[in-house]
Amino acid sequence: MITTTGLELRAGARVLIGNANLRVQPGDRIGLVGRNGAGKTTTLTTLAGERLPHAGTVEVTGEIGYLPQDPRSGDLDTSASDRVLSGRGLDVLRAQMTKAQVAMAEPADDAERDRAVRRYGRLEDQFAALGGYAAESEAARICTALGLPDRVLGQPLRTLSGGQRRRVELARILFSDAETLLLDEPTNHLDADSITWLKTFLAAHKGGLIVISHDVELLDAVVNKVWHLDANRATVDVYNLGWKPYLAQRETDERRRRQERANTERKIDALTAQADKMRAKATKAKAAQSMDKRAQRLASGLEEVRVADRVAKLRFPTPAPCGRTPLTAEGLSKSYGSLEVFTDVDLAVDRGARVVVLGLNGAGKTTLLRMLAGTEAPDTGDVKPGHGLRIGYYAQEHETLDHDRSLLENMRAAAPQSTDTELRRILGAFLFSGDAADQRAGTLSGGEKTRLAMATLVVSGANVLLLDEPTNNLDPASREQVLDALRTYAGAIVLVTHDEGAVRALDPDKVILLPDGTEDAWSEDLADLVELA
Repeated sequence: MITTTGLELRAGARVLIGNANLRVQPGDRIGLVGRNGAGKTTTLTTLAGERLPHAGTVEVTGEIGYLPQDPRSGDLDTSASDRVLSGRGLDVLRAQMTKAQVAMAEPADDAERDRAVRRYGRLEDQFAALGGYAAESEAARICTALGLPDRVLGQPLRTLSGGQRRRVELARILFSDAETLLLDEPTNHLDADSITWLKTFLAAHKGGLIVISHDVELLDAVVNKVWHLDANRATVDVYNLGWKPYLAQRETDERRRRQERANTERKIDALTAQADKMRAKATKAKAAQSMDKRAQRLASGLEEVRVADRVAKLRFPTPAPCGRTPLTAEGLSKSYGSLEVFTDVDLAVDRGARVVVLGLNGAGKTTLLRMLAGTEAPDTGDVKPGHGLRIGYYAQEHETLDHDRSLLENMRAAAPQSTDTELRRILGAFLFSGDAADQRAGTLSGGEKTRLAMATLVVSGANVLLLDEPTNNLDPASREQVLDALRTYAGAIVLVTHDEGAVRALDPDKVILLPDGTEDAWSEDLADLVELA
């Protein structure tokens, strides 16, 4: 499993975790929690062997299945089915078996046929040893439960949406039979039925599990231990409790710490006051000095005062002036090879309009937003900017960020007319202060990337916002900030989301249903479709 000794993790000069001794054993289902920026993703990537700790050791036994927030999909020309089967190495064996079958059917001579038959027999034995055709059926069941139908599994990865690729990666890891699962926000891009299935799957996992999730219902259903990353103390508090008992115990611990601090402060005040009195007499100067030292020792042992976890102060920009209809699209269509995603979609976004785009996973919602943003060309049709159009695009996979550039450089690209002082002030409001503005965007966690992408929108002056899953990776307090910003923004918004709360905050006036491209007035009857979309 996993054992850490003296583990120390840092983000630049800031210590995230100091001298942590942790263990993950079979049957441990651990919820890794803490505020955004506390180091949850950094911890998981270190345990997965993706990065080295600043100090200490990480020992791993057995296979690890790791789902990062921004998963790699491997060779994009690989089919989704083969990518899932690669979790147990079955994709390579299946390809080799197909090649041997061809050699048996079209041999150059009898000797070549015999070699191909023997090769096929060896490969089939290996295939059977790994579960063979029963394993393929198991993979298919996992894929179906995660909302990946057969037509999607047969497609190359490059033709899939970001949400579909992430579900393929999750399916691959769950299929892999890895002893320890490390999952970073596994419910992102899953519909309600898939999340329900995932809860049951993870609760039954016999090996080790560490999960980062803002889905408290999943944590309540799955975890039997909690690791709380305390950003104030740079420590990991281990609770051998389920989710709800952990919440109660943590509140008790916080009250105890506050009381202990108050008692210590009273002792310090009493010692200091007594020392001041004794200093007035020359004969007691040495005793006064001794009391001062005792007070200093007590003060040095005090933990930092815990302040409420800070939340980014988010307000979308005051929109730049524009015409009555700043954005229109006519006859948009998109296909990947023989797969038709959508066809003949028309859209008119009026000034201040509220539009939500709904459709099942793979219906082309992200593709439509990318076309409207100008980052992907349609096969047919046109996107026509109106007078004064200024677009702000939030991409669910954070593609709008340059991961090799610093946070400040990303802000400069979004608002070249602003001064560095202004940009640093806004970054500070999004909890990136001091040297953090100079770190590479690629080093950020998913929640931090979301905050940076939102910060670039704030400085953009956009009058049409295209938002693709803007509440993913956010803790509840940060999510509420996004919802408040949706409610108060005066410009137009086109929103793609699985979050019903985001749709209610948007209060849409119309809906686009994909793949048909039907445009209709919003109705509360459509609310149930949001989590299925």
